[in-house]
Amino acid sequence: MAGLRKDFLWGASTSPHQVEGNNLNSDWWALETAPTSPFPDLSGDAVDSYHRYNEDMTLLAGAGLNAYRFGFEWARIEPADGQFSRAERDHYWRMIDAALRLGLKPVVTLHHFTLPRWFAESGGWRRPDAADRFTRYIEFIAPALQEVDWICTINEPNMLALFATIQEALFKVTDSQGAAATELATAMAQVRPDQALGDTLAQVHRRAVEVVRATTNAKAGWTVAQQAFTPTEGNEDVFERVHHEWEGFYLDVARDDDFFGVQAYTSQPVDANGPVPHPQHPDNSLTGWAYRPDALGIALRRAWDETGGVPLLVTENGIATADDTRRIAYTTEALGHLEKAVADGVDVRGYLHWSALDNYEWGRYAPTFGLIAVDRETFVRTPKPSLAWLGACARRNGLH
Repeated sequence: MAGLRKDFLWGASTSPHQVEGNNLNSDWWALETAPTSPFPDLSGDAVDSYHRYNEDMTLLAGAGLNAYRFGFEWARIEPADGQFSRAERDHYWRMIDAALRLGLKPVVTLHHFTLPRWFAESGGWRRPDAADRFTRYIEFIAPALQEVDWICTINEPNMLALFATIQEALFKVTDSQGAAATELATAMAQVRPDQALGDTLAQVHRRAVEVVRATTNAKAGWTVAQQAFTPTEGNEDVFERVHHEWEGFYLDVARDDDFFGVQAYTSQPVDANGPVPHPQHPDNSLTGWAYRPDALGIALRRAWDETGGVPLLVTENGIATADDTRRIAYTTEALGHLEKAVADGVDVRGYLHWSALDNYEWGRYAPTFGLIAVDRETFVRTPKPSLAWLGACARRNGLH
């Protein structure tokens, strides 16, 4: 049976807003701190990785991992339109240097959900010059990317397209008229990614790939939240439509990329009405998702088939749980499916666990995905057994 590549990447992932703290000039900071904020928690200091990244990377490398995915924060680098910060660019340059010094291959994300506030408030990705502005940002940071081999342009564009329709659903169904919870649930169940926004993000991505290739030596691709949908009997046509809207379109866009970032956590069936909500179950994760480590295998095989054989990099996979033995069990099974896919000829270049640290999960701190626990009062890092376990997998380059 074919094994993993000798240069297989074993690592963990973070995003800047979720771990750095005090991302003051971003649209998410504005949303969190608004009087009408829907979020129970503010990001605040997050886990202060802006200052403690060297400690975080040292823990990963010391455990035996050889890669770390992190992001550049556009809102820090261009806090006002056309005003670029060389100091902030150099901060991320130092992060790359730290990773390389520790033997970690840096995998850099250029956009992970957050936008500069000035850009978002003037139309965001719907601006007619959105691709030009994103291109300008990449050209400015390109000098810091010269020793990076892997660059993710946009994280989960399909989720960005979904967020747009979720916001519309929330506006349509408010509690000002005493709307029942069932009405809101019905409205939310009917949301689907905004295809017009998806088309725009595809154009932005293609421009971004061109700039990355022209200004760096890195491989360029984007990462997609794969839902690992499965059809129910008699609903194959609905499944095909849902799959295309949620991920198939974004897989097609990646056919010309250097790699494709697979992000998979769970699986959902599709019935006549679309994706079936996760029923309550004791095995569900802290996010309410079904316990489906097999989702990674489904996602890898589907991505391999539908991109036409673009190399794959697992950029996110994990489980929100307070029980670290469960995290190890989930990841063990997920990696088993990855190894089976590789044995069947799927070209997988690495596995980056979500996440390196317990962090800010877009409105809440409660869902804990991390290999490392963080005391948010003292910022003390405490590695969990799962970090040493994954490091052991990295050292032997496989489960066994």
